[in-house]
Amino acid sequence: MAMQEKCIEPSFSFLKQLEERSGQPVSRCYQCKKCTGGCPMSFAMDFYPNQVIRQVQLGGKAKLLSSRTIWVCACCKTCKDRCPNDIDTSAVMDTLKEMAKEEKVALGDNLVPVFHDSFLSSIERYGRVYEVGMLAGYKLKTKTYTQDMQLGIEMFKKRKLKILPEKINQLKEIKQIFDKAKEKS
Repeated sequence: MAMQEKCIEPSFSFLKQLEERSGQPVSRCYQCKKCTGGCPMSFAMDFYPNQVIRQVQLGGKAKLLSSRTIWVCACCKTCKDRCPNDIDTSAVMDTLKEMAKEEKVALGDNLVPVFHDSFLSSIERYGRVYEVGMLAGYKLKTKTYTQDMQLGIEMFKKRKLKILPEKINQLKEIKQIFDKAKEKS
């Protein structure tokens, strides 16, 4: 008797859904790994950028939505600049974040999405990151009030944290961007 080989059955429905929502031609990826080679955040990821794309192609939705990678992506667009097929992996990551939130997927490290939300809230409110406000919001949500306190004190001493937020001229435009994004979701 011949031994039966186990084959991977890709889920094309997830691939099509993600391509449609992200606007990215994920099916074009042939795994050259240039996205991963240039990614400044790959050291902190549980799936490298090329592996995220491969998981999408194979239907690994559950793995991706619960991964740390989608929350760690810095959206620097290095992956898009390096991709010979013009795939913006950071746009795929953003779509996966949206899906994870919609499906209320539990992440092994729930602090990463909280940090992500605090970061975006700071940008929406001030037009740029106001570190003290962002960290205060993060600490309140996570109830980690005294963790890293010594580091914060040292940063204040060295004038690395500003007490008051800096103002920007285009705050109205930033708010419009956030309003448009909220309309789409």
